[in-house]
Amino acid sequence: MASLNVGNLGEYLREQRRNAQLSLRQLADAAGVSNPYLSQIERGLRKPSAEVLQQVAKALRISAETLYVRAGILDAERDRDEVETRAVLLADPSLNERQKQVLLQIYESFRKENGFGTGESEQEAAGEERTGSTEDDTGDTTARGTRTAGGSDAGPRRTAGQ
Repeated sequence: MASLNVGNLGEYLREQRRNAQLSLRQLADAAGVSNPYLSQIERGLRKPSAEVLQQVAKALRISAETLYVRAGILDAERDRDEVETRAVLLADPSLNERQKQVLLQIYESFRKENGFGTGESEQEAAGEERTGSTEDDTGDTTARGTRTAGGSDAGPRRTAGQ
């Protein structure tokens, strides 16, 4: 089987797995993929899907975006600064997961404001609406509102005890 051109993804995954002190089998189990398939990815024989890369990244506790760039899913030149910034935020051990997500949302909003959109802004430009909510550390839920294609935001609504 010929080696696919997936950059140095396999070498990088092997290095990250070793740094995490995981065997190939342990990482495969944690990521929910087969041991032989993960071995083929590490050897550059298979190009994994974005979903598989996301599962592997989660198991290794590293940025999925970094794996996407190495696999050629994201354009390295165009997205390098954004990916590195996100990776630094996600890797900061002094922040909890909620704080990391809030920082990423703020970062994304500034990028959109300055004309550098992400995948979500492409959905908005296509006219799709997003809704959602987050729960803070008091147990209250904050709805982010509905964001429309025009970029308007109905604004956050706070509801106690939901």
